[in-house]
Amino acid sequence: MSSRRADLTSVTWRKSSYSNSDGGNCVEVSDDFDGLVPVRDSKLPEGPAVVFGTSAWTAFISDVR
Repeated sequence: MSSRRADLTSVTWRKSSYSNSDGGNCVEVSDDFDGLVPVRDSKLPEGPAVVFGTSAWTAFISDVR
């Protein structure tokens, strides 16, 4: 297991198309990394982000759909 962390200080975040417009249930992801997909709660932008490998994120999205 790697102890390396992605630097998320200057990434571009995009809100999920499934997030509602009143500010609730908002998930943001970043496409700035090859092989990694950082995910965060847009209501807590300074809070933690979870970083998925691309294949794990693709599997997650597939299962959610």
